[in-house]
Order: sequence, then structure tokens, then C-alpha cells
Amino acid sequence: MQPTCTTHLLSTTVSPMAKKQQGSTGTPATVALDRAKVAYTLHTYEHDPAAPSFGMEAAEALERRPEEVFKTLLVDTGAGLAVGVVPVHKQLDLKAMATALGQKKVAMAQPAEAERSSGMVVGGISPIGQRKALPTVLDSSMRELTSVLVSGGRRGLDIELAPDDLARLTRATFATIAR
Repeated sequence: MQPTCTTHLLSTTVSPMAKKQQGSTGTPATVALDRAKVAYTLHTYEHDPAAPSFGMEAAEALERRPEEVFKTLLVDTGAGLAVGVVPVHKQLDLKAMATALGQKKVAMAQPAEAERSSGMVVGGISPIGQRKALPTVLDSSMRELTSVLVSGGRRGLDIELAPDDLARLTRATFATIAR
């Protein structure tokens, strides 16, 4: 199946019934973007459950450079959860993440805890539209790009938007947190 994309400029209002008839993806992330009136493009692709890396799968399926596609990772600070967003071909540097959050150390959150907190499944967790607003840090490499792709809230769905819009919507800070 070929990847598909739909651009949302939000210059017109679409009724909920029309969205339903158009086959709206209606994830918490897209609902939050629509509510905030942010322009974005949806990219869908056929998800392969056997893919070893959800993020690299998205980059390959959407024919995008890994530097443009970002994964959302949740960490446990000991006092609660936080979100780190890094390029799919890199790893989250836990020491750098802790520093960015003003913590001594952080650890990766357990998958079940990340799913419960975000309301989304691992491999489809979006930094946008999570159940609870969490402290969020975006890798500074994002600032070099005019647009980035992040999960749209389910596997096989990515959202392309401007890094500044992503930072504003998630109340994020930028820091070098990838290695």
C-alpha cells in the first residue's frame, strides 16, 4: 500500500458529521491540532507488526530521511513521567534528558505505564494529545528543520508540522537529548 497524506490548513470549518463521512482519523493528537487551529499534514502507511523499529518503519514507508521523523519516548523522573522526542535513528540520552528536566537521573518508563499515561499504544504514542500534559523536551536538532513528523496517535499514522507549533502545543523546551 502506498503512503497517503492529507494536509489540514484549517481555513474552513468541517462539521463532525462531514469528518465522519470523510473517514476522519480522529485521534487525540489530530483533535488537539484541530482545536488549536494548527496546519498539519497526515501521513498514513501500512504498519507491519513485525517491524523491529516503529520509527524507522515510518521513515522508510513514508520515504523520509530519519532526521525528519521523530519518536516519542516517556521517562520516569522518580516524581512523575516526562516526554522526550528524538530522531528515530538515534537514542534518547538519559543523562541529557535528566539535565534538561532539572533532575539527577531519569529512567525509561515501563511500556504499560507509558500507554496508561498517554492513552496511546507504544509505537503510536504522540507527543500531542496525551491524556495528561507532561513536561516535554524536544531534541534541538528539530530546530534545523522546517517541518517534522511525529506519531499521530496510532501505529501507521504520522503528523507533519512545524517544530515551533509542536513546541507551543506541548509547552516543550528544546535541548540536545539524542545521541
